[in-house]
Amino acid sequence: LLGKQVAAVVNFPPKQIANFISEVLILGAVDGDEVVLLEPERKVRNGLRVL
Repeated sequence: LLGKQVAAVVNFPPKQIANFISEVLILGAVDGDEVVLLEPERKVRNGLRVL
C-alpha cells in the first residue's frame, strides 16, 4: 500500500486481531473472489472525512 491513498476508518478503538493490534479499518468492496480497495479518483489531503 506504500504510495497509495485508500479510504479508511481511523476512529475505532484498537482491537486485538490474532497476534497484533488493529487501529485502522481499510474500506473495500467484494467483487467476486476479490476485494477491491476504495481509493479516491484523484489525490486528496490525507485525513479528510469520507462522506
